[in-house]
Amino acid sequence: MMFFAAWLVAIIAMLGSLFFSEIRHFVPCELCWYQRILMYPLVLVVGFAALQEEYKMKYLILIFSVIGLCFSIYHYMEQKVPGFTPVKACISGVPCSTQYINWGGFITIPFLAGTAFLLITVCMLMVRRPVNR
Repeated sequence: MMFFAAWLVAIIAMLGSLFFSEIRHFVPCELCWYQRILMYPLVLVVGFAALQEEYKMKYLILIFSVIGLCFSIYHYMEQKVPGFTPVKACISGVPCSTQYINWGGFITIPFLAGTAFLLITVCMLMVRRPVNR
């Protein structure tokens, strides 16, 4: 059940990022691309794990989701923490500090991605192998 919940979260996150870039025409920054690189494969990997009940896949999924969560936290801090200086400046394209959305004064695209990565991580931590009787 937790695999299917994580799969749903990954699908919604992927469709949300595609909505922002393809329909709203928001150009992704470099950190957004890193988060996409980690989220998009999760749709396939978590889907496979859910359909095949492959419990060993939870460790691979955890690696992707925890690394993605770290990128999201860093990106969010770059947007919201005054005086936070990035390790390196964005060289081309949109600056990573750009806030296309700012719902409620704190919900930005990295916040949404981080929430998805966190939910997937929690789902994977709740996955338990069934006991063979």
